[in-house]
Amino acid sequence: MLPILSFFRKATVSTAEVPISVRVAGSGPGLLLLHGFPQTGAMWHRIAPALSTDYTVVVADLRGYGGSGKPDGKPGGELYSKRAMAQDMVEVMEALGFGTFTVVGHDRGGRVAHRMALDHAERIEQIAVLDILPTHTVFRNTNEDLARSYYHWFFLSQPYDLPERMIGADPEFYLRWCLRSWSTDMQAFSQPALDEYVAAFSDPATIHAACEDYRAGAGIDLEHDEADLDTKITAPLLALWGEHGYVGRKHDVVAEWQKKAVDVRGEALPSAHFLPEEAPVETYAALRRFLTLKGAEMPGRHDKEPPITL
Repeated sequence: MLPILSFFRKATVSTAEVPISVRVAGSGPGLLLLHGFPQTGAMWHRIAPALSTDYTVVVADLRGYGGSGKPDGKPGGELYSKRAMAQDMVEVMEALGFGTFTVVGHDRGGRVAHRMALDHAERIEQIAVLDILPTHTVFRNTNEDLARSYYHWFFLSQPYDLPERMIGADPEFYLRWCLRSWSTDMQAFSQPALDEYVAAFSDPATIHAACEDYRAGAGIDLEHDEADLDTKITAPLLALWGEHGYVGRKHDVVAEWQKKAVDVRGEALPSAHFLPEEAPVETYAALRRFLTLKGAEMPGRHDKEPPITL
């Protein structure tokens, strides 16, 4: 069996603070794909090849995840703020020759994309966020139902090193438990992808970084969000969500994002949380329609069958 994203070129890009692991393929406008917890860039393996027919696709591992650097400082989340993660990715894209680009983020990657579109508005041409509500919205609307569904927000953000020790007792069990709990079918995850997730998440440094990511979400990220409550994303924004997941069942996703951005569209897809793996054809099609809004004049946008990897 071929490795994940086998024809993508692997590279490590040095940023001001951490080395970032990327996989790059294709040519044309820059398209940055960001993963979420508890995964790596491998989560895009079913649709990234198809997108690379018309874009330079950059599949990145967020700081703390996969092959990227895992800074370790005073616990509390400051090193894993979405502002810091967004800065990493802006520097990565600049190093690869893209002063402006489109960003697509799932889960934690969507939160990084949200912050990027606020802090670096002049660089973001379009933004897509997959199966998330804004962080500030989630915390300010917490109730019993949300706390049960988003229990991990409150578990992972507990002080060092309680969650690290508990997850570290059996990292593979916890990773598989998360994937199984937030998806409709574990068969959605290919074995090579699972192998990469397990290998990455079995590193104690990754477990610590993930906890710091969530500590930042419950702390410094909220401070940054509250400072920008009156600032809206100006780039066109696409929100996608799984019709079988918590986000779509409990919220008017488009309406919530309209509070944060001036140009919003969105739709539900036949999946739970992991859209690019559970519903790759539909996710690809939705992204393609959105991306075409900006570049319909570019040849090849409509006449190629998407080589979706199933």
